[in-house]
Amino acid sequence: MSKSGIPDKLTIERLRELYASGALAPEAVINGIMERVQADAGMNIWITPPTMDSVQPYLDRLKGTDPESLPLWGIPFAIKDNIDVAQIPTTAACPAFAYTPQEHAAVVQRMIDAGAIPLGKTNLDQFATGLVGVRSPYGETHNALRPELISGGSSSGSAVAVARGHAAFAFGTDTAGSGRVPAALNNLVGYKPSLGAWPTKGVVPACASLDCVNVFAHSLADALEVDKLARGIHESDPWSRSIERSASKLPNKVVLPSVKLQFYGPYAAEYEKAWEAAVERITKLGVAVEYIDYDFFSRAAALLYDGPWVAERWASLEPFVTANPGVTFETTERILRSGASGKHSAASVFKAMHQLQQYKLETKKLLKQAVMVMPTCGGTWTREQVSADPIGANSDMGRYTNHCNLLDLCAVSIPAGFAADELPFGITLFALAEEEALITGAAELFLTGECGAANPPIPNSVTEQAMVPVAVCGLHMRGFPLEKQMLEHGAHFVREAATAAKYQMIKLPTVPAKPGLIKKGNGGQSIQLEVWEMPKAAFGAFTALIPAPLGIGKVELEDGTEIPGFICEGYAEQIAEDITDSGGWRYISV
Repeated sequence: MSKSGIPDKLTIERLRELYASGALAPEAVINGIMERVQADAGMNIWITPPTMDSVQPYLDRLKGTDPESLPLWGIPFAIKDNIDVAQIPTTAACPAFAYTPQEHAAVVQRMIDAGAIPLGKTNLDQFATGLVGVRSPYGETHNALRPELISGGSSSGSAVAVARGHAAFAFGTDTAGSGRVPAALNNLVGYKPSLGAWPTKGVVPACASLDCVNVFAHSLADALEVDKLARGIHESDPWSRSIERSASKLPNKVVLPSVKLQFYGPYAAEYEKAWEAAVERITKLGVAVEYIDYDFFSRAAALLYDGPWVAERWASLEPFVTANPGVTFETTERILRSGASGKHSAASVFKAMHQLQQYKLETKKLLKQAVMVMPTCGGTWTREQVSADPIGANSDMGRYTNHCNLLDLCAVSIPAGFAADELPFGITLFALAEEEALITGAAELFLTGECGAANPPIPNSVTEQAMVPVAVCGLHMRGFPLEKQMLEHGAHFVREAATAAKYQMIKLPTVPAKPGLIKKGNGGQSIQLEVWEMPKAAFGAFTALIPAPLGIGKVELEDGTEIPGFICEGYAEQIAEDITDSGGWRYISV
């Protein structure tokens, strides 16, 4: 919990709980967000940041409205600045291109209708052309965890806004991977629905035939909440189509590449180990695994920039670029103008379309009732390295993403641990259009084990050199119901221990009851707990399971050392029973 009183990580579920308990009101959340936006101003996350004047009409609208009547009542969200928000300029990260729309984009309107609060417009690679997050005259968006690294693009600001606690969710766009790469690099979920499942009315086109709006969130559950409301045909959107998403279910098989993948960048070796760990985990999920030749997908992906689809980008922006010489970001203009190449004749367009149709047929055969899993990214770069090689570094970032929309696939990027300190690793699950239930089912299984099979431990052969100590004080201790979650994530018991004499323990009114550990500025006692060790590669997925008001923070032990462990947000003290005098959860009768 920050000084402003709002959670460090904003999620739909947590904000609903805080609103329902009366611990927070939307006005307080917005004020806290604006403090964070100001503090992070040097990270170049926003183009049009939130102000109280711009947000107040949406707050006023909620007054007197029953929170139960609106599924996103008071939930703040961010919008990539190639998506229209009424009365706020849309720049597409090009000041000379800016215009002020009179109405909201279709997906934005659907969120507002559900009670959500639009905050403002986030930074992006200009005209949504790029996967690196540095191609903007509004500055290079910094990575949320390590500022020297790229944030990923083109939906850079939207992803970092969620990761830094500026929004509960954010809209981006995804044509070649822009809704998945930033998710992986900032430890988020990036959900990209089937083409046309969400309307693109009110979105500045990149490749109109391939463009999707996507959502960034801290959890798959939050992403699917947004999907439920954003989904549906729009009568005035020519690209919109009716695609329902059924309840999550497991695929008949998981498809993995048979060839050794290529990794790149300064952390190539770490990314490769993280991928190997993810593959080991996947093979033990209880779903059949089949290995295929991924080269087929690489050939399809090559059509995006080597084929005529780059000309579709030029077709949308040629009038502006030619009429405004010198105002476009240099690297962006070079890519756009490649669409005017003489090789993109009418005949070449049809040849590519026919070739792509054959690829789609083969894809349907390969992925029938299946989910393909790939690294979202094969590496990352420092912002300085991208500056030295803007085209090559960007191409690498799309190596495992570019095929997706061309082949009419849905996709979700999910966290899969950390490749190194503060260096998240993500995997993407792909399925055929209209089979989104398979990627959500497989993602849930990988993240939580809730689709019929438990997550197995990640083998020590991959992770034994990267273990994280975890202080456990409640239901995850030995002999308690959630011990299995520790074991499923490869953790093992180390020793019994106790905290420094600075803690309060409360009994939360949950079912089942859970303890909460709160560090006190004055007073407090020593609380008995256990120290476990968990593979670092599994730690991110494990922490994603922890419900509010609990979380992971630093716990001070009686010997003065600090290690990661279960802590509780201070507001819960008001709704819970003080059990500090017990000395620990083992001594409580529940």
